[in-house]
Amino acid sequence: MTGTVVVYPGTFDPLTQGHEDIVRRAAALFGHVVVAVAASRRDALFPLAERVAIAAEVLQPLANVEVVGFDTLLADFVRARGAKIVVRGVRTVADFEYEAQLATMNRKLYPDLETVFLTPSEKYSSVSATIVREIARHGGEVGQFVPAAVVAHLQRKF
Repeated sequence: MTGTVVVYPGTFDPLTQGHEDIVRRAAALFGHVVVAVAASRRDALFPLAERVAIAAEVLQPLANVEVVGFDTLLADFVRARGAKIVVRGVRTVADFEYEAQLATMNRKLYPDLETVFLTPSEKYSSVSATIVREIARHGGEVGQFVPAAVVAHLQRKF
């Protein structure tokens, strides 16, 4: 789907190797991937501008990937970008149940919108940003869960 624009939304707080894996998979499947960093998280570890900068740094080698922040309804953002596909990563059945509900609501807001679910590589299936934040907050080693650039940001934060 060479010319297809897709949006991969999330808070990416922090960006994990699982997120990076999903972006790489999406970039191999679609013409242009917009990594949409959501501002909506009230208790974010990193402010929006820093999350966008971190993601842009990590994903810079992928020529067909763009990183932007957003603070609107996802359906409105996707429509404004000229996309009709949202990519979501799912690791577990619980992830899928939640994401399926979101996909249904987004389709009600933007009837042309489709959601494509991708699973990360098995080695990243247990990695979540929430768990990474907790490990980092308590001084644990997070290098196996996040890209090197993210490790440096986490070390400065804690």
